[in-house]
Amino acid sequence: MKRFILLFAFISALLSSCSSDYTILKSVGSVILKPDSSVKLIDGTITFTVSSVTNNESEDITQEAVIYIDGEPITGNTFSSGTVGTFEAKAIYAGLESDPVVLTFHDGSEINFEKRVLIEDYTGTWCGYCPRVAHAIELLKEETDNAVAVAIHRPTSNEASLNYDPYNYDASELEALLSTVGYPKGYLNRMTLWQSPEPNNLSQAIGLTQGLNPKLGIAITSVIEETTINLDVNVKFGKDFTGSGIKLVVYVLENGLIYDQVNYTSYYGGDHIVHGFEHNHVLRECLTPLLGEAVTGDMTIANTFTKSFNIPVPANVENAANLEFVAFITDADGNALNVRSNYPGEDQVFEEL
Repeated sequence: MKRFILLFAFISALLSSCSSDYTILKSVGSVILKPDSSVKLIDGTITFTVSSVTNNESEDITQEAVIYIDGEPITGNTFSSGTVGTFEAKAIYAGLESDPVVLTFHDGSEINFEKRVLIEDYTGTWCGYCPRVAHAIELLKEETDNAVAVAIHRPTSNEASLNYDPYNYDASELEALLSTVGYPKGYLNRMTLWQSPEPNNLSQAIGLTQGLNPKLGIAITSVIEETTINLDVNVKFGKDFTGSGIKLVVYVLENGLIYDQVNYTSYYGGDHIVHGFEHNHVLRECLTPLLGEAVTGDMTIANTFTKSFNIPVPANVENAANLEFVAFITDADGNALNVRSNYPGEDQVFEEL
């Protein structure tokens, strides 16, 4: 009995020692490092947030993670530089590293702009695995304000077909350029496949909002007067784009569309049919050629290109109050360089950094 009491006391002391000497780390699937800006004037301060994504849930772990600049750990979650240059940042938590982020400090002689990522989600109300990408977009928008989503519904408007979609938009010209067939598929900045499963690869999309600056910014002004849309898309250049072959694409989207969604995933309650599913960012009309319209005029540094539209609200729109406008610029290879969304009545200015 005495030996048992001594053994119990030893085990209790050991457990007590373990609980005081060691911290049990949270289970983590991936680590994401997010600066409030990846471009700053010298002596400006960049503030970092670190999050973990596990089982499709995001959690702030900024206080627990260690942030490194050019391989050296820093104290806290801010960084500043008094000299012009670039730096590589990363975060480590529980043995997992974030993707690196390139930070740039400049002296004000450059023109830089907020950088966003375009997500084109090829989807369908009939497509059982498509809710996976829709859920990933929702998670992504919790992590960053710099993601612009477009839902391109496919593949048929034939009501007799099992693949009927009331929001079908013929994007076959664009899809012919892509390397992936079938649905769902998400493409980042138009030509880069979002790796599946997309909810586990948020860092791929976030990474495209960081790093090398696009050197062009977009500002949109929109007004809806009764059944007419007045839209001005302005593009400002931070470097000389003369002869670069850049093109403009402008979309009209609609939000808040309600229609049942087939669902083979565990998302949205795991129901086989998600009744009354809300479809957002649905492509209704492209105001330019789908592959873009050539940008013309003086494209040297600090100059601005403007394209104006005066059009009727598309006939397929259910509620003009739920419209959204998206404009982006592509390079000669079709990659989106920068993108911006706008809601009716917004008068935007360029987001210079």
